[in-house]
Amino acid sequence: MNSQISRVALAALAMLIALVVATTYWQTWAVAGLEDRQDNAIQRVAQFTIKRGVIYAGDGRTVLATNKQRRVKGRTFYFRRYPSRGLFAHTVGYATQQRSRVGLEQSLNDYLTGANSNLNTVLNTTLDKLRGVTIKGNNVVLTVDPRAQRVALAALAGQCGAIFAVAPRTGAILVSASSPTYDPNAAERNFKLIERIRGACNPASPLLNRATNGRYVPGSTFKVVTAAAAIDSGRYSLASTFNDLGYCIEYGRRVNNYDTSTPFGFVNFVQAMQHSINSVFCDIGKKLGPQLLVEYTKRFGFYSPPPIETPSNERVASGLYRGGRLFEPKNPFQVDPGRLAFGQERLQVTPVQMAMVAAAVAAGGAVLRPHFVDRILATGGRVVTRTKPKELRQAIKPSTAAALTTMMEAVVSGGTGTAAQIPGIRVAGKTGTAETGVNGRNTTSFIAFAPVERPQVAIAVILENQSGTGGKTAAPIARIVMEALLRRGRT
Repeated sequence: MNSQISRVALAALAMLIALVVATTYWQTWAVAGLEDRQDNAIQRVAQFTIKRGVIYAGDGRTVLATNKQRRVKGRTFYFRRYPSRGLFAHTVGYATQQRSRVGLEQSLNDYLTGANSNLNTVLNTTLDKLRGVTIKGNNVVLTVDPRAQRVALAALAGQCGAIFAVAPRTGAILVSASSPTYDPNAAERNFKLIERIRGACNPASPLLNRATNGRYVPGSTFKVVTAAAAIDSGRYSLASTFNDLGYCIEYGRRVNNYDTSTPFGFVNFVQAMQHSINSVFCDIGKKLGPQLLVEYTKRFGFYSPPPIETPSNERVASGLYRGGRLFEPKNPFQVDPGRLAFGQERLQVTPVQMAMVAAAVAAGGAVLRPHFVDRILATGGRVVTRTKPKELRQAIKPSTAAALTTMMEAVVSGGTGTAAQIPGIRVAGKTGTAETGVNGRNTTSFIAFAPVERPQVAIAVILENQSGTGGKTAAPIARIVMEALLRRGRT
């Protein structure tokens, strides 16, 4: 009798193991292939019988994505709802019947549906299937600050552009705002509402995540990278002096300063950055050459899509572009080094990349991996995975970062970026104003970090279709958002 019971038990165990293995296969290794088949109607229906995990903001309370239960012909389905509407639309994305998934809803789909290969998740999902109960996905807690995000979108005030802020020492993403935004709830119910959105630019492209997928000419914010290459290579120091005539000569032609009213005359490197003197950086670029400048851009992360958790098609690399594609100069005559040095030429950057530049300076030259996900939780609250700070590379020497900090602090204390001053807090920053080819219209930007002595936030603001400069348009916005984040740190 005992032997018969043992055989039955072994057979049952074998069947359970086979079920676990099969479920693991179909939910992990094979799931991507199934999902790629857009004509797989069964798959599309089945995914809505799963109660997807809830997505929370960094406070652990603000719900960014949840479910609404609906009974259809005796079956229970779970459809996504986004209580925060457009607050984090570009980051969270949407998961719908008709338009599939975008944003973190796509890239974290395995976790959100309980299909990830974590052993405990696989076992729990398998047991839920055996018991015939609803499969529940893992919950996700992000790093983003909902209060600062609201401040950021309000500060953009309908302008086309983006704001990206990170914690320099950890890489945690605090703000990722793209404007104009949209309500992801409309993606399922009434997509035409999104198509009708207009903004202060044409086209408004509300679905475009400008923070990670928008390419912009950086203008003078790129001078931070040029100065990094100049100092880190040992060719220049803060004490290096220059004679500004109001222009530099390149290929026999004048390259003028943005403000041509009065040349600055003899200045040191700090003053050249403080007043954003194009002629000085033009001459530095000619001496360094474009290939060294490109080498240093790569140290900061250019030429690779930013390594964040959103889908790969929603992230774009920064760098020199030719014919819509990245290119690297094979010889120094393929690129205008003077214009490249002050952020023009064919250089295009994303807000996330420029925030990474500011963060690297703040972190003593170290580039940390920016990340949206703080932790992923099982339905009972147990931590499935937690994101730890990861240093990608040391872009520049700590001494170079310290020199750049001195220069950038001078920009805010008495240069082109005084509108970013925060009472009682030392701020380091750099303005940027890039001509667009349309008379009187610029792309303006500002990058910064604060407090200087113990940086808690690094930020990039980029605005489209502006009539003013980065110091007048982007710097005040950066100040407002930094204040919101720093106040959070004191509460």
